[in-house]
Amino acid sequence: MSFKREYIPLLIGIAMAGGIFLGSKLDFHDTGEQIFATNAKKDKLNRLIDYIDYEYVDDVNTDSIVDVTVNEILDNLDPHSVYIPVADYEDNADDMRGNFTGIGVSFHVYNDSIAVIRAIAGGPAVKAGIKEGDRILKADNRQLFGNTIDRDSIPVYLKGEKDSKVVLQIYRPSEDKIMEVNVTRDDVPLISVDAAYAINDEVGYIKLNRFAESSFEEFETALDKLNRDNISTLILDLRGNPGGYIATAEQIIDEFLEDDTLVLITRNKNGEEEKTYSTRSGEFEEGMVYVLIDENSASASEIVAGALQDNDKGVIMGRRSFGKGLVQREMSLGDGSAIRLTIARYYTPSGRSIQRSYEEGNDAYFNEYQTRYSNGELQDAENIVVSDTLVYKTVKGRTVYGGGGITPDIFVAKDTSREQETIDFIGKSGSMSYYVFTILDQKRTEFNSFSFKEFSDSYVVTTQVAQGFIDYIRELSGVYLNLEPTSPGFKLALKAAMAEQLYGPEEKEILLNLQDAMILKVLQIEEKKKQ
Repeated sequence: MSFKREYIPLLIGIAMAGGIFLGSKLDFHDTGEQIFATNAKKDKLNRLIDYIDYEYVDDVNTDSIVDVTVNEILDNLDPHSVYIPVADYEDNADDMRGNFTGIGVSFHVYNDSIAVIRAIAGGPAVKAGIKEGDRILKADNRQLFGNTIDRDSIPVYLKGEKDSKVVLQIYRPSEDKIMEVNVTRDDVPLISVDAAYAINDEVGYIKLNRFAESSFEEFETALDKLNRDNISTLILDLRGNPGGYIATAEQIIDEFLEDDTLVLITRNKNGEEEKTYSTRSGEFEEGMVYVLIDENSASASEIVAGALQDNDKGVIMGRRSFGKGLVQREMSLGDGSAIRLTIARYYTPSGRSIQRSYEEGNDAYFNEYQTRYSNGELQDAENIVVSDTLVYKTVKGRTVYGGGGITPDIFVAKDTSREQETIDFIGKSGSMSYYVFTILDQKRTEFNSFSFKEFSDSYVVTTQVAQGFIDYIRELSGVYLNLEPTSPGFKLALKAAMAEQLYGPEEKEILLNLQDAMILKVLQIEEKKKQ
C-alpha cells in the first residue's frame, strides 16, 4: 500500500499528536531508558510463549502456561491478589452480583438422578410448580440420570440466558408420576440474609453471609421488618462472612452511625488517603447493636466491625477476625479472564490496620487457624497476639489494637470439643445434608404437613436416626465418627439440617441459635440490664 506525497505531513502530525496525547495520560517518573527496559522484560515473556507455541517439539496448550505464569507472579505479591480464569469468571461475577440466571433449585445427585432439595422461593422452578423431592430426568431431551452422569456438567443444562426456556422431564415420587414442565430461566437471587427474626420482644437477629451488590437491599428489608416489631437491640451475625463489596459494607454501617461520622480510611502506595464518612440518617442509630465475629469473618465484615467499634457503637463479640485489610480492584486481561490486584490498604477510623502479616508466605497465612488453635487463642483472649504494638483510641477513648483483624470487646471461646469439631466438619462436607435428604424423602408427605412451629416444638430426632448417620458415614468412607447418637448437640445439628431443607436457612438458624454460646451471652447481658 502507498500514500500520496501530500498526505505524509498529515500522517506525521497525527502520529505526533497521538504521542503527545498518550504521554499526557501516563504518569511515569522513570527515564525513557527504564521504560524501554521494562518493556523488554515483557517482550521476553511474550517471546518465550511464542517460541513454545510455534517451535516446541510437542503440542502444548500455551493458555495453560500463561495461567500458571500469571498465578506465580501474583503468588509473589500478597495472598489476596488473584487470577480469575475465563472458566471461573462468570461464577465469581455471580457471587459478587448476588444472583445468577437459571431455574432456581438446589439439588443432590441421589441414586443416579438429580433430586431437588429446595426450589428457591420466588424463582422460576417454584413458578413452574417444581417441588422438593422431585427428580429432574431430562432437560430439553438431554438425559440427566444414570451412572454416566457428569455432576459438574449438570449446571450447564439448568443455567442459561435470561428468558430462555427449557423443558424439564420431572418424576415426582410422592405421586409416582412423570410430567413435563416448561421453565423460563430468570435471575435467581443468591440470598445474603440467612435469617432475620425477633428472638424475643426486644432483641432482633440478622445473619449476613456475604456483601454482594444485592446484600444491602436484603439487609434493609430485614431491618425494616425488625423495626416494625419494635426491637431495641440487634444482633448482627457476621461469623463466617468472607466479605465482598466495600460499598455494601459502607451502606450497612450507615444504618448505625450519625451523619458525617468517619467510617473507613484507605491508603495507597504513595501514602494518599481517602476517607469515607456516613452520609444519611440510619434506621438503627438509637438502638443497641451486638456484632458477632469469628476467625472466618473477613474484609467487609471486619470493616463493619471496626467502624462500629472505633465509633463506640454497640459491642463486638466473639473471637479475633481473619485479618484481611487489602483493597482489590478487578482488572480485565482482555480474553475474558481477570485479576483482582491489591491497590491499597484499609484502616479503621482510629487509623489501625486490619491486615495481618503475610511475611511467612501464603501457606502459613491461610493456615493460621491451626496456629490460633495450637496457641490457645480460640479458648482464651489472653493468648491473642497482634503484630501492631501501637495503641489506638476509639471516639470515647477506649484502647484498641491493629495489625491482625478486629479483636472483640467481649471474647467468647470456641467450642473445640471433639464432638463439636466433628459436627462442624461434617456440616461443611455436605454429608449431613445428603443423609437428611434420605430421611425426609422416605416420609416427605408427612414432613410437608408440619408447620415449622409444629416441627420445632414436637419433632424429635431419635437415637436411631442419629445412629443411622454414623452408620451411613462408615459405609460410605470407612470412617467411624466419634459421636454419641444420644448427644443433644448432634441431634440438634441433624434437626437443623432437616429444617433447612423443609423450610429454609432462617429456620435452620433459629434452631441452632437455641444453643449458640454467643447468642446466649447477648441475652444474658441484656437480661442483666433489666435488674
